[in-house]
Amino acid sequence: MTVIVLPRSLVVLFPGAERRVTADGSTVAELIDALDRRWPGVRDRLCARGPALREFINVYVDGQPADLGTAVAPGSTVHVLPAVAGG
Repeated sequence: MTVIVLPRSLVVLFPGAERRVTADGSTVAELIDALDRRWPGVRDRLCARGPALREFINVYVDGQPADLGTAVAPGSTVHVLPAVAGG
């Protein structure tokens, strides 16, 4: 199982969603698919066509920048973070 830490801004859009969840998957894309099965619509919030992560979404696997194809080992921690901008 992989621990996935989601941003509060995403969790509030999906009733019953939690900030820290576990899921099975060998890549970031498979983990997002698992989240989308649990809370339909999550994939649309995180991914653009292509498929690719939306430009304002950052994903880190065990502290390293990741994309949809990044491998995820059992026991890893994945953080999903929205980009922050402004001045």
